[in-house]
Amino acid sequence: MDRPSSVLSVGDAPVVWLGANFWSRTGGPLMWTRYDPEVVRQELQVLAEHGLTMTRSFFYWPDFHPTPDSLDEQCVANFADFLDAHIEVGMTTVPTFLVGHMSGENWDPAWREGRDLYSDVWFVGRQAWYVRELTARFAAHPAVGGWLLTNEVPIYGGEAPRPVVDAWASLLVNAVRAGGGTQPVAVGDGAWGIETTGHDNGFSVGDLARYTDFIGPHVYRMETDQVRQHLKAAYIAELAAGDGLPVIMEEFGLSSDFVSDAGAASYYRQLLYSTLLAGATGWIAWNNTDYDDLAGQRPYSHHPFEMHFGITDRHGNPKPPLRELARFASDLAAIDLASARRAPVDAALVVPSHLAADYPFTQEAERAHIVATGEQAYVAAHEAHIPVAVVREKEDGGLPAGYGLYLLPSVKQLCASSWQQLIGFAEQGATVYASYSHGDSPVQRGPWWTSSEELFGVRPDSAYGLAEPVTDELVELRFVEAFGNLPAGAALSFRPAGGENGRTRLPVTATSGRVVAVDALGRPAIVVKEHGAGRAVLCTYPLEFFASAQGRVNPEETWRVYDALAAAADLERDVRLDDPLVFADSLVHADGRRFVVFLSEHEGPVTVTPEVAGRLRTLGGEASPTLTLEPYGVAVRELLLD
Repeated sequence: MDRPSSVLSVGDAPVVWLGANFWSRTGGPLMWTRYDPEVVRQELQVLAEHGLTMTRSFFYWPDFHPTPDSLDEQCVANFADFLDAHIEVGMTTVPTFLVGHMSGENWDPAWREGRDLYSDVWFVGRQAWYVRELTARFAAHPAVGGWLLTNEVPIYGGEAPRPVVDAWASLLVNAVRAGGGTQPVAVGDGAWGIETTGHDNGFSVGDLARYTDFIGPHVYRMETDQVRQHLKAAYIAELAAGDGLPVIMEEFGLSSDFVSDAGAASYYRQLLYSTLLAGATGWIAWNNTDYDDLAGQRPYSHHPFEMHFGITDRHGNPKPPLRELARFASDLAAIDLASARRAPVDAALVVPSHLAADYPFTQEAERAHIVATGEQAYVAAHEAHIPVAVVREKEDGGLPAGYGLYLLPSVKQLCASSWQQLIGFAEQGATVYASYSHGDSPVQRGPWWTSSEELFGVRPDSAYGLAEPVTDELVELRFVEAFGNLPAGAALSFRPAGGENGRTRLPVTATSGRVVAVDALGRPAIVVKEHGAGRAVLCTYPLEFFASAQGRVNPEETWRVYDALAAAADLERDVRLDDPLVFADSLVHADGRRFVVFLSEHEGPVTVTPEVAGRLRTLGGEASPTLTLEPYGVAVRELLLD
């Protein structure tokens, strides 16, 4: 089955954006009143020399819009020169209109006077005028590649009901079009809404997709586990892609005050290549330069680490992230990403509709649980070398058909019709896996499932209203018969975690299901029920939830369960490895060429010999059956199928 991977089009031409968010080192947000055309050209030149093709730029709102019905003509003239400078080095830019938030501080136009950004009719009218006027000035310039309405506007304007946000956003998109802007447009909100976080801030990816042309995650999440940190942006990209629009990693990066040079390089490397494999087709790093000379200027005076997010230093010299971007640019060119897509897959990681549908009496903690356990399952699938499609259940039920393996990790909630549908999938030959979890919510602690006996061949054996606690420091699952590639006698160990609601198990009695693994007390841990050509597999322990609630836990042994599931389902996989810390996934070019990206999670160098259905060679054409990867390293190979 295909996976989302859309390339943005400007005019009739597909484009892959690779660039940086841009403030000149002469002024940061105040650059337009301190504009130095020579310095700007130097800054752009070093980006172009390292393979970057575009920037994201910003109309700093207090300077560009000094009164409700006027623009600052000197700022406008400086921006026009800025656009010309892009053309001189062969780059484009995406201007951002309402820039009231930046790097740890909010700035209003002097005349706002506390008006609500989204619902004050007069104020929204002034915003629309401003957007339309600036668009009209620059829409015809060949350096303009797209438009963004705002920068992280939930921080600046606050949260609001979805209908209010939708109306406000649609009016401003219409203002872009009224000004003659035909280029792609998006909101610039960061994609922090209900679909990616479980928290409804009013900025729904699905709602805004009706008016916009791409989705732009901003990813600066902190983590407690290295592997989850490296895959976090990729999983966010997967969650954001549900509506089929291109996913542009609109902001990502790090302050070099937080990490070593090697740590900065490895984070960039991991994020770039993992989001490529997650379907992203654009990357705009935060940001182009350091601001040591602006230490006395807000926001850098009170957020000093914000001075050092640059991919170049204060003098314009490249830092490790820019060198990683240059390497990535070279690989994108070799792959010809604009003509490539993600390889089809036979495994689906299911996201319950309770995450985004906002059903009545669904708690935010339950939605956050879906995000956390899905992310941990995404990690385990990578460790098991199972490329997955992240698929969403439809509102009120319905799952996409056609996959050979369905993963429902630590699931509490799924719609009734979807459970019925899973029985049909199993009867048609699919392997359906679910592990149960209460989550950390105390609400209705029991399976919100239907057809448990029909699907899994078990009956719940719980006491009503009570969670069955897991008190052991270590849970051991022992296989009493072979399953997939796990032999009888194999034992897997897991560390339980979570609060009194989450650190629990689901007691069951097997009826028509076959117990293939038991816990230390001999109780059913994994139960399999055959359904014609397929099967349903129940795990009574919330393995993914346990891992998601812990730091520095990966790799943990859930990946071995997933690997066994893949073997039982007889999944076709381009690449197999015996190392859970080297990931692999594929891209397919329109001309039939196939590329495999290998990504190492080892903190030291590692050598591996992948098992492939064919032969591997470097992008230069040399045979490459064995790979040596640097710490947290990457390798791109062409796969020649036999």
